[in-house]
Amino acid sequence: MDLRVAAAAAPGAAGVRVLGGGVVARVPAPRPWALRGRRRLSVRMTVATTEAASAAAADVATSVDKALEARNSKTVVAVILGGGAGTRLFPLTKSRAKPAVSIGGAYRLIDVPMSNCINSGINKVYILTQFNSASLNRHLSKSYDCTNSVAFGNGFVEVLAATQRPGSEGKRWFQGTADAVRQFDFLFDDARNKDIEDVLILSGDHLYRMDYMDFVQSHRQRGADISICCLPIDDSRASDFGIMKIDDTGRVLSFSEKPKGDDLKAMQVDTTVLGLSKEEAEQKPYIASMGVYIFKKDILLNLLRWRFPTANDFGSEIIPASAKEINVKAYLFNDYWEDIGTIKSFFEANLALAEEPPKFSFYDADKPMYTSRRNLPPSMVNNSKITDSIISHGCFLDNCRIEHSVVGIRSRIGPNVHLKDTVMLGADYYETDVERGELLAQGKVPTGIGENTTIQKCIIDKNARIGKNVTISNSEGVEEADRTSEGFYIRSGITIVLKNSIIADGTVI
Repeated sequence: MDLRVAAAAAPGAAGVRVLGGGVVARVPAPRPWALRGRRRLSVRMTVATTEAASAAAADVATSVDKALEARNSKTVVAVILGGGAGTRLFPLTKSRAKPAVSIGGAYRLIDVPMSNCINSGINKVYILTQFNSASLNRHLSKSYDCTNSVAFGNGFVEVLAATQRPGSEGKRWFQGTADAVRQFDFLFDDARNKDIEDVLILSGDHLYRMDYMDFVQSHRQRGADISICCLPIDDSRASDFGIMKIDDTGRVLSFSEKPKGDDLKAMQVDTTVLGLSKEEAEQKPYIASMGVYIFKKDILLNLLRWRFPTANDFGSEIIPASAKEINVKAYLFNDYWEDIGTIKSFFEANLALAEEPPKFSFYDADKPMYTSRRNLPPSMVNNSKITDSIISHGCFLDNCRIEHSVVGIRSRIGPNVHLKDTVMLGADYYETDVERGELLAQGKVPTGIGENTTIQKCIIDKNARIGKNVTISNSEGVEEADRTSEGFYIRSGITIVLKNSIIADGTVI
């Protein structure tokens, strides 16, 4: 039986065919013309198969090319908004711009979007500044010097300070996020920006780590005119944000600024559309704008120059109105993000860095956070107890106790000092032992914290001088206080020791 079947399989010879019921029938040998026809058919099938494979390969190659083009960072320019007055962060913004405020002991807030741009391959960056910008400008020039264009991939980092221009309108300061970009919209017509397709709008006071090119790729592949980065949030936080309503394709239909009650419930959406699991979508039925946007360049210029020439703000004016006319898409960012807009959020975000595990960490070798190169030595810790804390470089800790605190660069903490729930921003310079000895001999207070001092729930700004036997604990639970002459403020129950201030020996706050 096996031999017959094998013979039937041999082309060009008589063979057998097994019929139903095991009956064997002889099969005549095929005639030569039939073989030639079969060969021609075989060739045609091979050609057809090859053509189909080639077409499939071409489709794959085209898809790959489109994906690569969607991730082309050379056609993206970032604009970081850093010109706000930062009134809610006062007194930390008393003499510095909000993006220049220290974070995490060694960084500044502006380092977050700048590092995200660098890690995303975006090397064309504008930074808009207005209020108290001296220290911000100094930090940017030291940290992100782009005079060597080869090292920065022929990109640039440019600070655009608010300036007067011809005409009555040119006498105004920035009136809002959109107005700030409008005042420099002529830069997008420059020859070096001729290849720019999309404009990424960022804020200078957020803490998060993000690959912006994932956002850009989604924006381009979905054919969006504007894309808005958004967070899924629950009922407890929804009323603190601008909330968006979307359809089942992720298109933004409407906005509501900090809604409450029935207005809030009306803004619930199915967040599984944006990629959340069903369980998480039930817990977080709202999406909030992060204030991070992508515009097609031509769309942005049209909106600023012609469609809404008097609108001042992106989030409250231009984008809500545009959603009714053009394709505005939501992009989900389901990771850690914090708006460092108030003293309370600044304080809590810093202390959260010292938790284990932290919600956000600066320790990521693949996507590091960059800052100014200071060439400081390691910290010196002598007979001290440190728990759940961050100690930056260049510090001197002598026989002290540090609990759940962040200690900034060049900090000096004396014997028998107890810090708890404290954010110490550090110092801009060192005092030599000789200088410190002379100050003490004159009854003055050197930089840092003197011996036998106890500090709790406090922010200590840079270069502060806190004497011996001082107690800062706000034991009376004061929520708000302005004591400029005494060197401190209290905001949301948190004591803030002012920059360059002096707290005399024996003071109790």
